[in-house]
Amino acid sequence: MKLRLLNIIIFCFFGLTSNCQEVTGKWTNFNENGEPNSIIRIYEKNGEIYGEVERILREEDRNRVCTKCEGDLKNKPIEGMTVMWGLEKNGDEYVDGNVVDPKTGKEYRCKIWIDDENPDVLNVRGYVSLFYKTRTWERAE
Repeated sequence: MKLRLLNIIIFCFFGLTSNCQEVTGKWTNFNENGEPNSIIRIYEKNGEIYGEVERILREEDRNRVCTKCEGDLKNKPIEGMTVMWGLEKNGDEYVDGNVVDPKTGKEYRCKIWIDDENPDVLNVRGYVSLFYKTRTWERAE
């Protein structure tokens, strides 16, 4: 009986903590055709979450610059670019940040969270007004 109770406690502990997986690390994002596009390194700095393009997977695209971006990102190399910034933890989510799509140059408000079903999946949601789109990234590490 004691052993069974211990097993239940251990199971519950690991079950609860699996939903609290860290968002930091390397993530593979995918293009609109579902093909791996790049590796994004998500990191924490001064209490906020950022995402940087660590590696573009297609060799012929590695020297691309963001011609459609505005401001400081205009004509900057996409590889090495900070494409997500300003996210702050709110429960199991990171909210109130921004993300830029280097392909279109458009900037969106965003939030991210680890998938409830799979801790190796990151949900990335971009918002424009009341409309949003959610993409899934897969853990690359």
